Amino acid sequence: MISTTCLDLGYFTRPAAEWGGPQDRREPALGYLVRHATGTVLFDTGMGEGSPEADAHYRPVRRALPVGPGDVDVIVNSHLHFDHIGGNQLFPGTPVLVQRAELATARAGDYTIDTLLPGVSYQEIDGEYALAPGVRVVPTPGHTEGHQSLVLDHGDRMTVLAGQAYDFAHEFGTPYRPWLDRLGELAAGRPVRVLFAHDHDLWEGTLPAPR
Repeated sequence: MISTTCLDLGYFTRPAAEWGGPQDRREPALGYLVRHATGTVLFDTGMGEGSPEADAHYRPVRRALPVGPGDVDVIVNSHLHFDHIGGNQLFPGTPVLVQRAELATARAGDYTIDTLLPGVSYQEIDGEYALAPGVRVVPTPGHTEGHQSLVLDHGDRMTVLAGQAYDFAHEFGTPYRPWLDRLGELAAGRPVRVLFAHDHDLWEGTLPAPR
């Protein structure tokens, strides 16, 4: 049995000039708590304190994580932008799974809020990683080269915690990205539910067979 709980960790305001729209837009910062037969996974940890410049630009409103170190066995970050890793440092010693390329990019600078990176027990992975029965990390590059999602196999259906693989539910699958074929393989024709980091809406449907 695998269960998923959405964690509302606040919101930020993305300037119109940054996303190409007519006005600023408010975006939620969502994390997910996944409980499975052998442990608990936290997918993304919200926005952390750190940069006056980022606060002035995005005007974040933060909500505290409702879980602590004793509640979580492993953390999976979709990617290392500040709005997804802000709570990592609250879990000293807890493994944080991240794609090796993503961590290298973040550590090179000019990518995230650098003060949020130290003091975290990163576990670098390359490609897919089976975390537990029915719980798998799958690379989903696009938003960043090292972006990854968490795939949950419920037997009769599949859930994808997609992070920022797409910004919004209505955009899912457009434009086409090659990793969609891998999700289709894993789903094998079963219903799929996709949850996002910056959208309360979800996508539900059946993924097409791999191209």
